[in-house]
Amino acid sequence: MPRPPRFDAAWQRRLRWRARWRTALPFALLGVLVGVWLFVGQPLREREWSTVRTHFALCGPGPTGPCVVDGDTLRFGRLHSDRRVRLTGFDAPEMDGLCEAERARARAAQAELHRWLAEGPFAWSGGSDPPRDKYGRELREARRGDDRLADHMVAAGLAAGDGWGERAIDWCS
Repeated sequence: MPRPPRFDAAWQRRLRWRARWRTALPFALLGVLVGVWLFVGQPLREREWSTVRTHFALCGPGPTGPCVVDGDTLRFGRLHSDRRVRLTGFDAPEMDGLCEAERARARAAQAELHRWLAEGPFAWSGGSDPPRDKYGRELREARRGDDRLADHMVAAGLAAGDGWGERAIDWCS
């Protein structure tokens, strides 16, 4: 009895290759779309800079307008219905710090940030829809020309590091 015809090995490889591509094509297209969004879409939002011409006061008790909360935080509006902005690239000491040395440095950082902002218009990142931290604060980087606020505060000795994600800074030692 004659043997049935056999297709050659090259034909079999092509058949398996086509079947694999039919299965993998939707995942490959999804990967390409996610890659485009991550590497093109997100950096474009981060490159959006807007000019700020607002006058900031030092925050105090009671309702206020735009004000400087501490060495790295701004507030717009009233105490409980406010818009808060965390300036990124550095970490300033806290106003309610663990020791008097930290609280004193926090007051100096607040005053220095207030002075820097009072020098005139500056730009900050994030555009109209900036990223937010877990507390709901807008995350923005500030600069005036080539002068980055983060570099200025660190050089003045009133802030350290890149901000969050690093180990806690001991301002009391």
